[in-house]
Amino acid sequence: MHPFYEVFVSSLIEADKEACVSSVLDQMDNNRLDIPTLYMEILAPALNHHFCQSEQELLCIWEEHIRSSIIRTIIECCYPYVIRERDQKLGGARKGRVVVVCPTQELHELGARMVADFFTLAGFDTAFVGANTPQDEIIEGIGRYQPDYVCISVTASFNLVAARRTMQHILDVRSRWGSDFKVVVGGHAFYRNPELARELGADLHVTSLEQIHQLGEKA
Repeated sequence: MHPFYEVFVSSLIEADKEACVSSVLDQMDNNRLDIPTLYMEILAPALNHHFCQSEQELLCIWEEHIRSSIIRTIIECCYPYVIRERDQKLGGARKGRVVVVCPTQELHELGARMVADFFTLAGFDTAFVGANTPQDEIIEGIGRYQPDYVCISVTASFNLVAARRTMQHILDVRSRWGSDFKVVVGGHAFYRNPELARELGADLHVTSLEQIHQLGEKA
């Protein structure tokens, strides 16, 4: 575990937004963290860890939403560092376009938001579509943006039914349009059963930052 994790989590448990944000930005300003380390070793574990000690389920949900809100703020504050790291590694090189979406009814978007930044780090121009976007709007956006990849992120396994519908709609439209964009899937819902990606009809199942960089190298 990264040594900064315990420092960060102690502030997160107390819902001390100011301490959480300022401590992360201090780490970034002094080059003690980079974006991949922050996202994969600090923020993602913090999102996945169950901190609530209360027997009241509603209070636990409340606390989870507060923590998610704090982490969302941190991710948005870190976007300039994403651009800085991308330009330091790649200069002005661009690898293509990516649309990162969540299927309709998927309310957990922070994992997808981090994935969008990973695509940016790899040199892609990335459009991130937030949680619970209606399916028709997703299709219209893909048509306008003309991406090389469409990445569908699914966190909760019970949203795989909605993901299947969204995937089929995208594949049908791709066929009608004669487009050649690739459909990529990722997220916690595929973690225990990676075969689901193939069953849904995805072209690729991405599980790591290294795979995203490999997509950039192929562009």
